[in-house]
Amino acid sequence: MDNTNNVKNSDEIEIDLRQIFAVLMGKAVVILVAAIIGALAAFVYTKFMVEPTYTSKTQVYVRNSSSNDSQQVSVNDLQSSTYLTKDYLLLCKSSPVLKKVIEELKLDISEDQLAEKIEVTTPEDTRILNISVVDNDPFKAKSIADSVREAAKVQIVEVTGVESVENVDGDNGAELPKYPTGPNTKLNILIGFILGLVISISIIIIRFLLDDTIKTQDDIENYLGLSVLGLIPKTSSPSKKKNAKA
Repeated sequence: MDNTNNVKNSDEIEIDLRQIFAVLMGKAVVILVAAIIGALAAFVYTKFMVEPTYTSKTQVYVRNSSSNDSQQVSVNDLQSSTYLTKDYLLLCKSSPVLKKVIEELKLDISEDQLAEKIEVTTPEDTRILNISVVDNDPFKAKSIADSVREAAKVQIVEVTGVESVENVDGDNGAELPKYPTGPNTKLNILIGFILGLVISISIIIIRFLLDDTIKTQDDIENYLGLSVLGLIPKTSSPSKKKNAKA
């Protein structure tokens, strides 16, 4: 008895999925239009409502005092530099560095807001620190990057006791960005397209599932459990026939 019920339930699920698929196929044009509208909305929002951002980058090299003891870098030197890498990254965004940058450039932002603009990374097995600053003004991004670099150099030497921190960029300082690095227009358009697709499909499926009106003979048998004895064909009224002949 249970097997019969399981088969029946499986058949009902299969029929429902087929119906949903058929409904979606019938609304394919609507779904596509909604996706295109979502993509266009994302494009307009990105181009005209989101202010572009610029990224300025600079690099520093951390020189350990043990490097002068021998011409070759020892294994201990490499290991210690690896252990200190995370310390260098944290020190570049530490409170003393952020405070000094804010005071020097007279920035009207908090330390947390400044920290969000700064990203510090290091290539694996190196003592080079990559400092990147993102801002809506390319000149301001460069100024902040230069200031962070100089303040971080002092902080790293004072706290970790390394020999020195040298500028990789030389006297030129951080690069002045020529082109915006954000927002990502293509990515936003893709997200808008997908959102339009998902939202339109969801609305169509929900409307289909909430629609409990009887439309076909199968609906009567499935929902009401009644057998259909006969069907009355739909015919046009006599008045319509007369009008058609006339």
